[in-house]
Amino acid sequence: MEGLVRPPARITIVCGYYGSGKTTLSLNLARMLAPAPDGVPLALIDLDVVNPYFRSSDYRKELEPQGIRLIAPNFAGTMLDLPSLDPSITGALENPAGRVLIDAGGDDAGATALGCFAGIIGRQDYELLYVINRSRPFVSDPSDAAAVLRQIEKVSRLKAAGLVNNTHWGQGTTAALVRESLPFAAEVSQLTGLPVRYTTVAEALADQLAGLRGNPAVGELLPVGLPVQTPWQKG
Repeated sequence: MEGLVRPPARITIVCGYYGSGKTTLSLNLARMLAPAPDGVPLALIDLDVVNPYFRSSDYRKELEPQGIRLIAPNFAGTMLDLPSLDPSITGALENPAGRVLIDAGGDDAGATALGCFAGIIGRQDYELLYVINRSRPFVSDPSDAAAVLRQIEKVSRLKAAGLVNNTHWGQGTTAALVRESLPFAAEVSQLTGLPVRYTTVAEALADQLAGLRGNPAVGELLPVGLPVQTPWQKG
């Protein structure tokens, strides 16, 4: 697993449309950030209060031996209202000696929980990454993808800093699919005014796509593994 070229903010937030690949990206970023060479501890916060099937908290056994502290509040996956702030989350967010990665829920509904912590996050060094996936219905058009981001920003009361092009077809992903997604990512970038920070590629395809490095529509090429599994795949 390659490391990140661009140093992350102390708080990195991953958001996007349902099924865009937020959790897979979050798990892979966690593996890249921990254990950190500088010794800074990492907390991965699962804030998905909507989807009970694809969540970072399902991978506790894989994450904790790597020194990653997983925080999954008891309201995650319940679709309950959030009358108070979970002390374990606020503690991690306010700890200047720790790094935080947040796997936020999908769409504006999933961003509701994130908005509960906007006052704390907004005072910190944070970066919100918006995951786009041209293969997903309802957001395969750049204007629709940009509209979803505006909804997420409104509800979360946080501003995105960059895009992650995570276009894929699961195990059927090809190098050609990734290349074909670049104009889509470039148009979303133009509509939102945000740079493409990363383009994810399956680890098995990384060598085939190495020539994309340096393309502004690509950003940093990010090989990913550890795909999120469905309950029936786990079974």
